[in-house]
Amino acid sequence: MPIYTKEQAQALLKKVLSYSKAEECEVNLGGSEGGNVRYALNAVSTAGDISNVGLSVTSVYGKKAGSASIDQFDDASLERVVRRAEELAQLAPENPEYMPMLGPREFKESITFNANTATMTPESRAEMVGKSLQVSKDSKLNAAGFLENSSGFNAMMNSKGLFAYNKSSDVTFSVTTRNEAGTISGYAARGFTDVSKLDTAAATRVACMKANASANAKALEPGKYTVILEPVAATYMMENMFRFDARSAEEGRSFLSKKGGGIRLGEQLVDPKVTIYSDPFNPDLPASTWNGDGLPREKTLWIDKGVVKNLSYSRYWAQKKGVEPIPGPSNIIMQGGDATLEDLIKSTERGILVSRLWYIRMVDPQSLLLTGLTRDGTFYIENGKIIHPVKNFRFNESPVIMLNNLEALGKTERSISVESYRSYLIPPMKIRDFTFSSLSDAV
Repeated sequence: MPIYTKEQAQALLKKVLSYSKAEECEVNLGGSEGGNVRYALNAVSTAGDISNVGLSVTSVYGKKAGSASIDQFDDASLERVVRRAEELAQLAPENPEYMPMLGPREFKESITFNANTATMTPESRAEMVGKSLQVSKDSKLNAAGFLENSSGFNAMMNSKGLFAYNKSSDVTFSVTTRNEAGTISGYAARGFTDVSKLDTAAATRVACMKANASANAKALEPGKYTVILEPVAATYMMENMFRFDARSAEEGRSFLSKKGGGIRLGEQLVDPKVTIYSDPFNPDLPASTWNGDGLPREKTLWIDKGVVKNLSYSRYWAQKKGVEPIPGPSNIIMQGGDATLEDLIKSTERGILVSRLWYIRMVDPQSLLLTGLTRDGTFYIENGKIIHPVKNFRFNESPVIMLNNLEALGKTERSISVESYRSYLIPPMKIRDFTFSSLSDAV
C-alpha cells in the first residue's frame, strides 16, 4: 500500500511519535508507485512497475540530531527505528545552525494529483510507446526513448503538532531518433501532470523531423550569433540560476553577489522582458504547497521585469539576518510573449536555431559562465527562413549575460531537463550575441 491517504498517513505518524522520548521528533513518510518502458533500436528493452514506501525519524536533543529510516511498519519495527534515531542523536555533534521544529501550520490543498495519470497501466504505457515506435519506423529512423509515470505522496508530522500531506502524479516522455549510420539526430521531451495531454506520436514526429532535417550539416565559423533557443535548450541554459539563494549571494558565492560585498536584491539584473516566478497552483506545473521545513509555499516573484524581487532564505539564515524565511522555488515559471517559434524565426535576418543543449558544465559560479554543446538539430537561419543544418557548436555563455541580450520571447511551454529530472515552464527566446567558441563533431 505505497499510496497512503491523508488519514492513513496521519494515523501512522501519530503512532510513531508516541514512541519518542527525545526533546523533539519529526517523522517523514513517503511512497510512490508507477511504471516505465525503455526502448532502443525501435524495440522495447525493459519495462517494469515500481512500488515503494519508506519512513524516516529524526530525533533531537538540544542541537544534536540523529536520523534513521525503515520500510517495515509493524509496531516493533517502528519503535526500533525511533530508538535508533535517538541513539544516533546522542552520539552526534551539535549543529550550530539547528533550528527548532515548527508548530502547527495551515497548508492549502495542492492540485498536484491527477487520477488519469494515477491509473496508468502496463497496457496503456505499451500503447503509447507503440505509437512512438510506429512513427520512427515510418520515418526509417531508429528511436530510443523512455516513458515513465509515477504517483506518490509525502507526509510529515512532528512533536510540536505540525502535520503536512501532499499527493502527486506525473508522466514524462523523451525520445531520440537517429539513422542507421548515427549521423543525424533529433529529440523531443514532454511532461505533464495529466497523461491525457501527452501525445507520444506527435512528439516523435518532431524528433524525426529534426533528425531528417539535420542531414548534410554544414560547418559555420564559431563566433557571436543571434540564436533562437527552443524551450528545452533555454531550460538547460537557465536552470543553474533558479535557486535564488540569499546565503550564497551574501557570502559572495553567487551571480546575485555584488563585487565588494552585498547582494543584488532590488537591482536590474536582466532585460525588462524577463519575469520569473513560482506558483504551486499553476495548472500546467503544479507543486507542493509546503517545503521540507514545514513552511507554506505561495506564489513568489523572483525576478520582475528584470529586477531581482526576492531571494530564498532558510530559517537559519533568515533568523541570522533578521528577516522572514522564504522557501526556495516550488517550481519555476518564466513569463513569455505571444510569438510562436515560427514567428521568432521569421523575424531573424541571420542566426542559429538551437533545438537542445547538453554536457553543460559550470566554468565560473559567480558569473554563471557555462560551457556545453548543441545537439539534436542545429540550423542556420537567413532572412527569416531555415536554410540548412549546421554542425554542432561548443558554447561559452552565461545565462545572466544571455538574458541581458534578449530580443524576444515566445509562448511559454512546459519543458523537461533530463539532467535534473525537473520540469519548467519556459518560453522559446531570441538572443543576440550568443557566443559559440568552437565546432564539435558530436551528433
